[in-house]
Amino acid sequence: MVKVSGTGRSALRGLVLASLLVSVSVQGTSLAPEHEVRRLMLATEEAVDSGNWGEAGEYLNRLQGLEGDKPADYFYFRGRVMQQSDHFNEAQSALEAYVAKAGSEGTHYQDSLKRITAIEKARKERSRKDQNRSAQNEPVAIIEPADSQAVGDLKRLYLVDSDREALTLHLNSLLDLAGWRADQRVVRLDVPADISYRVAAGENLIEIQESEREGEQRITKNTKAIEVYGISPQVEWDCQSAPAATCWIYDPRDGSRLLKLGPDRNRAEDIASTLGRLIKTLQSPG
Repeated sequence: MVKVSGTGRSALRGLVLASLLVSVSVQGTSLAPEHEVRRLMLATEEAVDSGNWGEAGEYLNRLQGLEGDKPADYFYFRGRVMQQSDHFNEAQSALEAYVAKAGSEGTHYQDSLKRITAIEKARKERSRKDQNRSAQNEPVAIIEPADSQAVGDLKRLYLVDSDREALTLHLNSLLDLAGWRADQRVVRLDVPADISYRVAAGENLIEIQESEREGEQRITKNTKAIEVYGISPQVEWDCQSAPAATCWIYDPRDGSRLLKLGPDRNRAEDIASTLGRLIKTLQSPG
């Protein structure tokens, strides 16, 4: 694993930020989806190998926007990019998804396990430093998904210019790993979830598309639209263990159940927080 010094990491973040200032016209291709996925995966791998993290993030964002299941390496490279940007929760989730999908025979299996360990150590070290600053009455900069400063980080991470786009991409990234499964004894990420979601944001509304699998072939899709004006950006959530382990995101309009997710409390909290921030951003577009 390549270690980056504090100065080097600052330079790296500056490079990613600088990439936002360069206007690049990206033409779509007429390739079939399976070939386009392969093309973008090869481009992502080359960008990561060359240390071009801004390019790698751009290719990953385009991959995220394509329909269909993602190859295992998509999660590995997403974890690499997230780790390089110190987004530890996202990095660990992506790398764990790679391990679950690729298994011990995966090309990046050993490296992924090492990186997950390194992320745990880095998270503990950051927590220790924060506690030391707190004990010395020094101000502590805390980055949370709903924080306006975090939105700036997300714009740099996803290489977009608007808060709305950054929050929408981030929310969909979280939802990609939060699908609900009826059989939770063995969760295989190469098997699509029984219930999954995608979000799109307009100027004053949020559209949530729910996909529910019925057997191996049939998929039912339903779309709900939430107008953001007049509702609270404080989105409630909770998790329950019976009758099946499930986390719920509640509709801020009437408190009814809105999203049915897998039983990961931290991820459910992040989704609720990010959805709330998106609502608040749309309510105050200026």
